[in-house]
Amino acid sequence: MSIAHNPLSVEVTLPRADVALIVVEGYLDIDTATEFQHHLANQLHHGRKHFLIDLSGVPFMDSSGMNIVLRIYQEVREISGSVHIISPAPAVRRVLDLTGVSITVPVSDSLDTALGRVDASPQ
Repeated sequence: MSIAHNPLSVEVTLPRADVALIVVEGYLDIDTATEFQHHLANQLHHGRKHFLIDLSGVPFMDSSGMNIVLRIYQEVREISGSVHIISPAPAVRRVLDLTGVSITVPVSDSLDTALGRVDASPQ
């Protein structure tokens, strides 16, 4: 019997032509990671090079979700892009810190802070 949990919800908006804001809600785990990956790949395919990933609505993220974040981070670095995590829930922030992901991928408290980091990054 599988454990029932909230399905993943991913909403994408474009604050700028090359910036995708991805708001994720629900559990980001092995069961939902592929859907998350498809959204990121679609935005990359459409020319976005900066990814702002809002994880405030994600109560749990396992290594599947972290691997996708790191994979998109590696891909956009090749095109002088960036990935920023926004407002991770406390449990998710703890996992990001313990695994060192938050050292590699910047974590911001707000969309404005993340956009400021995009503007400050070398192009």
